[in-house]
Amino acid sequence: MTDRQDSESYEKRLEAVRPRLLAFARLQLGDQHTAEDLVQDALLAAYESLDRFRGQAKFETWVFGILRHKLLDEIRSRKRLQPISLNQDDYPDIEHFFAANEMWERAEIPQPWHEPEQALEKDHFWQVFDICVFHLPTNTARVFTLRELLGMDTDEICDSLGISEQNCWVILHRARLKLRACLEKSWFLNEEAS
Repeated sequence: MTDRQDSESYEKRLEAVRPRLLAFARLQLGDQHTAEDLVQDALLAAYESLDRFRGQAKFETWVFGILRHKLLDEIRSRKRLQPISLNQDDYPDIEHFFAANEMWERAEIPQPWHEPEQALEKDHFWQVFDICVFHLPTNTARVFTLRELLGMDTDEICDSLGISEQNCWVILHRARLKLRACLEKSWFLNEEAS
């Protein structure tokens, strides 16, 4: 493959990952214009740094890492994101998972995931994961992704969003339960995906 063909191939891959990056940036910032600017900056930085891409991670993961750093810089420079106000509708419904005695309902007991590490290597898994995250209530998805995908400390999340630490942990717990249920139904227990 020539350098020109490599360049065109990477351009196509960058354009293909753009919608996912934009959706993620919009979720974090709540600002379409800034999200578009940061995604464009990340794509440009990736294109200009192609010679540093070693293939140790998937290309899309590498580009997401560039966006991740740009988002963290933006969030930290703002000191405060658009505060979230929480009401009952912002919490994913997880009550049906548990019986009155606070034990798992029989039909909701988490199932063992066979070879979950291998799922991470499949592009389709990440599409399912994205769908599951974006079906969470917006504020729940925001808190979850700030913590688990951007790696922010809980104190920093609480400070940025104007929520209490207890509230943050409740949101994270509920988000993880809901994501687990969604991933089980849509991926791990779905024989077509495996």
